[in-house]
Amino acid sequence: MSTIRDHDLRYPLANELHARPFPALKAPCRAAFLAVKRPVDAAARDRDLDRAHLIELLDRFGAPHPQPGATHWFGEIGRHQLKWENHTEFVTYTIFGPGVADRPFDAATFSVFPQDWLDRAPGERITSALIRIEVAKDRVAIPDKLDAWFVPESLAASEVLDGEAVMAGDFRIDPAGHMRFALFVRPEMGERRTGRVVQRMCEIETYKTMSMLGLARSRHISPRLGAIDGELTRLMAEMSGDTALPEATLRDLLKVSAELETLLTRTSFRFGATTAYEALVHQRIGILRETRFGGRQTFAEFMMRRFDPAMRTVKATEARLASMADRATRAANLLRTRVDVERSAQNQALLASMDRRADLQLRLQHTVEGLSVVAISYYAVNLAGYVAYPLLEPAGMSKAVATAILTPLVVLLVWAMIRRIRKGMR
Repeated sequence: MSTIRDHDLRYPLANELHARPFPALKAPCRAAFLAVKRPVDAAARDRDLDRAHLIELLDRFGAPHPQPGATHWFGEIGRHQLKWENHTEFVTYTIFGPGVADRPFDAATFSVFPQDWLDRAPGERITSALIRIEVAKDRVAIPDKLDAWFVPESLAASEVLDGEAVMAGDFRIDPAGHMRFALFVRPEMGERRTGRVVQRMCEIETYKTMSMLGLARSRHISPRLGAIDGELTRLMAEMSGDTALPEATLRDLLKVSAELETLLTRTSFRFGATTAYEALVHQRIGILRETRFGGRQTFAEFMMRRFDPAMRTVKATEARLASMADRATRAANLLRTRVDVERSAQNQALLASMDRRADLQLRLQHTVEGLSVVAISYYAVNLAGYVAYPLLEPAGMSKAVATAILTPLVVLLVWAMIRRIRKGMR
C-alpha cells in the first residue's frame, strides 16, 4: 500500500480535539473547583511552574505525571479524581469525589487541596467553587433546598438538557471563600452527561470571573479618560481660534495622543480577552438548553441582568478610548498641517528678505567696485605719470596734457582687470 508523508502537526492537531475529555460522574457526588491566575502578565507566565505545582500534588498521592508540555491531565489521586487544565491566562483544578457531605457545601470538601500546597501556588485564586450533585427522583424537595442553600435575591435555577437536570447557583462567595452550585439529576441521566454539565458550570463561573477583570480595568482608567477628554476638548478649542503658539498646542496634543496610545496598548489585551470570555459564557449557557424552573430566573437571565451591563461598560470604555485616540491623532495632524503652512509662509518671507538683502549687497558691491576702479585708477595714473612725463616732455607735451591722455586709458585698463578677476572668481 502506498504511503504519503504526514505533516508534522497532523497528529498533534487531531489529538487536540480530544485532549480535554469530560469526566464521568455518578451521582450523588461532589466537586471542588479552583482557578489560579498570575496577577500580572499571566499570558506570558512560565508554564513549567504550573506543571511543577501539579506534579507536587500528584507526588503526594503517587499519581503518574503529565507528559512534558502537557496542558491537560486527568486521573486518580487517592479516592478522588483530578482534572487539571492549563489555559492562556489561568490554571484550573477540579477534584471529584463520591457521595455528598452531610452538611451541604461543607468547606471541608475543599480540604482535599493541601493548605501548604495552596500556599506555594504560582499565582492567586481568581475563583473557587463547591458543587453538590444529587439524584432527584422527583423535584418536589428541590425548591426547599434551594431556599435553604442560596440567597434568593440572586439565585438562578433552571432545567437543562431537556429537563434531565436542574442546576442552581447564586454567584455569591460564601464565608469559606467559595462559590456554591448545585446540580439535581434524574436517575437515568448518564454519567458522562452529568460530567459535561458540571464542567459547563465550572467554565461559566471561570469565564464570567475572567470577563469581569475587564470591568475592573475599565473602572480604573475611566477617571483618567475623563481628565484626558477635558484636556483634548480644550486643545481642540484652542485650535479653532487664533492661538498664539500653535507649536506649544501641537506639543500638548502629541503628549495627549501618546498617552492615549499607551492606554490602548495596555488595555487592548484585557479588553479583547473580555470580549472572548463573554462570548464563551453565553455559549456555555446556550448549549445547556435552559428552561425555567419554579418561576426562578435562569442563568441566561441572571447574566442578562447582572453580567451584560458590565460587559457593555467595558465595550463602551474600549470604544471611548479608541475614539479619543482617533480624535487626538486627527487634531494633531490638522494642527501639524497648520504649523507647516505657517512655517512655509515664514520661510517664503525669509527667502524674500534674503533676496532683498542679496540685491542690496549686489548693488553695494557694484558701488564698491566702481569706487575701487576710481581709487586704483587714481594711483595708477600717478604712477604712469612718473614714467610718461620724462618721455613726453621733449616732444613739447605738457604735464597736464599727458595726464589727460593717460587717465582714460588707465581707468579702462583697471576696470577690465577688475572685471576679469571677478569673472574668474565666479
